[in-house]
Amino acid sequence: MESTQNKSNKVAFAATLTALAASLCCITPILALVAGTSGVASTFSWMEPFRPYLIGLTLLVLGFAWYQKLKPKTKAEIDCACDDDIQPSFWKSKFFLFLISLFAILMLAFPYYSNIFYSQPNKEIVIVSQSKIEKKIFEVFGMTCLGCEAHVESEVNKLKGIISVKASYDNSNTVVEYDKTKTNEAAVIKAINSTGYKVVTTKD
Repeated sequence: MESTQNKSNKVAFAATLTALAASLCCITPILALVAGTSGVASTFSWMEPFRPYLIGLTLLVLGFAWYQKLKPKTKAEIDCACDDDIQPSFWKSKFFLFLISLFAILMLAFPYYSNIFYSQPNKEIVIVSQSKIEKKIFEVFGMTCLGCEAHVESEVNKLKGIISVKASYDNSNTVVEYDKTKTNEAAVIKAINSTGYKVVTTKD
């Protein structure tokens, strides 16, 4: 008969997988940035609608794993207990389950702190004549979290002449103000598209 320790570990690993799946749409841009292939950043954005269900499943599975770990043993389990059950190894311990649970929770929360991985350049304050400033709103497809916003803003800010840039996954757009003598709409579109998210339309 499979021990309760083994069951709870398998359940904990299942919770880790669902937690990873729940945050895959936001983990992918970071991995793409590290690998230098930012164009694949939006690969798993299609999973975003399933995120609430995956979060619920993760918490349910983790709860069950802890229940399996903490519930009192039955007489039958005590009678057939082996040495590993009496003195469980690290891999079967509550501490290991705690580490797995912590990792799963960090993965679930990843979209809320993923923006820290994107560097924002220190921009010099430059006075630009109002006649040189162009403001455009770019409708962008594929952004699903704060990390997506930071990714887009980071790429656009690399262009010369950018005065301000604000991406919003809620509004599915990016508002950019730039010095039209130093950059242009096409360059901004190219920068956004390079992240893997796509500019659908542009408006003033």
